[in-house]
Amino acid sequence: MNELQQRIANSFGAQGLMATLGATLVSVSEGEVHIALPYSSRLAQQRGYVHAGAISSIVDSACGYAALTKAPADCDVVTAEFKINLMRPAIGEHFLAIGRVQSAGKLLTVCTGEVRAFAGSATEYKVVALMQATIVSIRA
Repeated sequence: MNELQQRIANSFGAQGLMATLGATLVSVSEGEVHIALPYSSRLAQQRGYVHAGAISSIVDSACGYAALTKAPADCDVVTAEFKINLMRPAIGEHFLAIGRVQSAGKLLTVCTGEVRAFAGSATEYKVVALMQATIVSIRA
């Protein structure tokens, strides 16, 4: 694991919400982070779909960590704003949130994210959510 991956893994490990949801850090590269979430009835809303709050949380974290890959070593990040489109019910066996940096400045980083739902096949998925987020770099 390189220094960048270790930095993100350490921060991710300190997040209580990700542990509560059962989310795991899957992939870290400069400007892109993947977070997985297995289906759990404990995360479902009344119709059995994964709750929008859980979907929003994993893609927000994926975007935030993607931004952190571009931030200076003495900075941390927080979300200032996001817009999410929930495109279809979150039905699947597992979900993958992908956060990507679109533009990184000194203070603000704009990211896009998507959440993919997988059912049965490891390669076939449906996009269930899209996000645009503004992430702020702060001194750690």
